[in-house]
Amino acid sequence: MAPEVYGATKSLMDRSMSARSYRDAKGRPLVVVTGLGIVSSLGQGQAETWAAMIAGRSGIHVIDRFSTDGLRTRIAGTVDFLDTEPTIAPLLSERFATVAAEEAVAQARIGAVGDFPGALFIAVPPVEMEWPQRQALAEAAGGDGPVDYAGLLRAAGTRRFDSWHDLFIFGTVADRIADRFGTKGSPISLSTACSSGATAIQLGVEAIRRGETAAALCIGTDGSVNPESLIRFSLLSALSTRNDDPAAASKPFSKDRDGFVMGEGAAALVLEDAGAAAARGATILGYVLGCGEKGDGFHRTRSSPDGAPIIAAIRSSLEDAGLQAGAIDSVNAHGTSTPENDKMEALGLAAVFGDRTTALPVTSNKSMIGHTLTAAGAIEAAVSLLTIRHGRIPPTINHRVPDPTIALDVVETARDLPVRTVLSNSFGFGGQNTCLVLGAEPA
Repeated sequence: MAPEVYGATKSLMDRSMSARSYRDAKGRPLVVVTGLGIVSSLGQGQAETWAAMIAGRSGIHVIDRFSTDGLRTRIAGTVDFLDTEPTIAPLLSERFATVAAEEAVAQARIGAVGDFPGALFIAVPPVEMEWPQRQALAEAAGGDGPVDYAGLLRAAGTRRFDSWHDLFIFGTVADRIADRFGTKGSPISLSTACSSGATAIQLGVEAIRRGETAAALCIGTDGSVNPESLIRFSLLSALSTRNDDPAAASKPFSKDRDGFVMGEGAAALVLEDAGAAAARGATILGYVLGCGEKGDGFHRTRSSPDGAPIIAAIRSSLEDAGLQAGAIDSVNAHGTSTPENDKMEALGLAAVFGDRTTALPVTSNKSMIGHTLTAAGAIEAAVSLLTIRHGRIPPTINHRVPDPTIALDVVETARDLPVRTVLSNSFGFGGQNTCLVLGAEPA
């Protein structure tokens, strides 16, 4: 963003804060963002990730962290610049979350180190014992018969398997992050499939609006790129198999898209009651204006053919923000690059935005970093806020053969545009749909 544009944006935000109360039109506390942190396959930190995205660089590459022999998909957007040993989802998820949260809390300048003055809401992948650990337990048990895992763990005591009990319990990552940052109250772990990161932010917003906390640390993290996950998604025919050209494999809204590419990373947002943030002189990075959520019981992996739940989630986020559809300047799409998801998202956008759909800039970060699953909604919310602050919309790379059935204004190269509001979509397996409206100023 040019200095004069940034200055005008900050001045407008400052004036809006001083000219009105710290309540929205519904009388609820306004929720502001005062800290951001990102880890992605494009780099560590919001600056590295943002610069790479604006340049249209891909973080997707051939996997060399483990053997991919015999796998249909051998590419992913892995984070290879951090210590990723051992390749265990809970440990990697915790590592990425820690790095992202450290950046967000430092930027927010909130509380003392290790004494965050608010609650923790963290989206983590579903946790279960993974194949290497299962094999080790089976070998320790001896023989080929059934293994009593619980009994074996108890018998192991403080020996080889002592830490596994905690490691593979859902909630352990949250407990460790809460201890590290000193968050208050019971840490909340959640997993709503690919909408999880957005749901974590929604829970933080709702807690602040209810007056339960003046601040919230909201994180989406995922370190699930491992052989078992690749096999499971391949069995669903969900993954791209363009192994010979990894950078071009994720191509949302393109006619020749053939599936998503797994990614990993994390994003953390520090949310605050606007009044409390103003009182301590915090720098406001943006507002979470609205949250919309709608469940879809149609199918475990497919969307309802009429798009009703997606449409309802988008409309709900707008209603919650107190905005009409015309107020949205850009859409950070879920845009997974799967044949069905992209089609259904386009259907939902057309139903809500009508004739304006073809002129509304739409982008998908997944074209560059892959689908970060549990972390996706949080990473994309963070990128949406950076879009607002910098006045630039990141591109959807690889959109070389547009799908003629998808009538969207897909941003193919970074586009300079004054962006005041962004709709960020997150649609997950099991019909879990969450949409966020992020803004530069109160609605």
